[in-house]
Parts: sequence; structure tokens; C-alpha cells
Amino acid sequence: MKTVLITGCSSGIGLDAARHMRGRGWRVIATCRRPEDIEARRAEGFDTLHLELGDEASVAACAQAALAMGPVDALVNNGAFAIPGAVEDLPRGALRSIFEANLFGTHDLTRHFLPHFRENGGRVVNISSVLGLAGIPWRGAYVATKFALEGLTDVLRVEMADTPVKVILIEPGPIGTRIRLNSIPHFETWIDWQASPRADQYRQTLLRRLYEPSAKKDRFELPPRAVSEKIAHALESRTPRPRYYVTTPTYIAGIGRRLLPTRALDWFARRS
Repeated sequence: MKTVLITGCSSGIGLDAARHMRGRGWRVIATCRRPEDIEARRAEGFDTLHLELGDEASVAACAQAALAMGPVDALVNNGAFAIPGAVEDLPRGALRSIFEANLFGTHDLTRHFLPHFRENGGRVVNISSVLGLAGIPWRGAYVATKFALEGLTDVLRVEMADTPVKVILIEPGPIGTRIRLNSIPHFETWIDWQASPRADQYRQTLLRRLYEPSAKKDRFELPPRAVSEKIAHALESRTPRPRYYVTTPTYIAGIGRRLLPTRALDWFARRS
């Protein structure tokens, strides 16, 4: 039985991936931030660990505890959050907060496992986003972390080519998760939208999207299982792909980046 540690298993992609990989015969170490989520995963029979990606000590303790349980064959870096808001309204503390979790903590956790993977073989799967390929309005903070994660992952993959470590990116588009709902506390903490020169735009667009979500599902939205299936392929294939697209918008963004001029991409971003 192989073992995978998956971050961000409170809900959404992480939770579905944990269930899916366990169903495929893997031993899953599911990490969560909140105690109630840890208890919920334990009630399902998962091995669980507390992990606060923004806390360096928590990251080190999680990695140490996981390796103490026995050999770990793979790491799926899924945990992340968003801070919606216009770029001009993002204070330094907001960017520091989101980078600590979405990039620095993910990178730090990976580094803790790399010596073990170098010696025994292993896989690192980083869950990026279509927003790691193309930026759209109101998502600047999240986009910045995903662009950075993409670059760091690409270089790590090339550098690890002479080792038994395989490094893979998965780039989902719209997936039915709680990320929008979970982003509301971060928005309320960091964004003073009423003082913004874009206050009217906030009222007309972002506030409605956050607080009055439409009952109509995005036509391109897929369930978390679509990502879990790509994770399974990345972990089990003898020759995993360097990157996996999930949902139609990701394929469009990937093609667009290669073929379209920047002004055309900007036009599409404004319409998104």
C-alpha cells in the first residue's frame, strides 16, 4: 500500500482526492487546518495531521509526523485560499498572508519531503489553477500566487529530472468547491472596498458574486472528482504528464497563451 499526504482536505478538491485515492488502495494522510475538520476526517477513518501552511513550525511538525508514520510515496499540495479584490486595493499584509500559505508553505512542505523522495522515489503534485495561466479581474492576489507556483514547479521539475522524484502540475478551471465562500472572511479582513475608487464596481460585480451567488452553475464547472481523477493518473502512471488541464477554460487559456497577442488575452480577461 502506497502512502500519499494531501493538504487542504477540509472540503472540495482535497477531500474528494483523499476519498478517491483511498478508494484506489492508497493510504491517505489528510491534513486540515481546523480541529473540527481533523475530527471529521478521523471519523471517516483517515490518518490525519494538523497543518497551517502559513506557520513555518506547523509545516515542519506536519512533515516530521508524517514521515514518522512510515514511508511516504507522494505529496499532493492542494491547500490554498483566495483574497478577492482589485489589485490597487491589496495591502502588503494581504499579499504576505496569501503568499505565506499558497506558495511559501507549500514550498517549505515540499522541501521537507524531498530528501525522503530522493532516496526512495516519490512524486510531488502541485494543484495550480487556470489562474496560473491567465489572470482575470478581482483575483490578483490568488493569480500572483499561482503564477509563482507554476514557475517554481516548472524549475523544480527540470532540476529533479536526474533524480527519482517526479514533479507534476494540475491546473483546474471552475470546480464546484467552497473556495468562493471561504474567501469572504479574507476579503472582509483585508479589502476596504468602500474607500476604493472602484466602490461602484465592487457593488455591481464582486459583492454580488461573493454574497449573492447565482443558483445557475457555471456552464464549464465540473465536480471535484474531475481533478481527483487527474491526481490519480499523476500518482499512478509510470510516465505522468508534466501538467494536466482540467475543464474547458483551462484548455482555452493554455492555447490562448501560446497563440494570442496580449491585447486579445486582456480582452478575454475583461469579459470573464
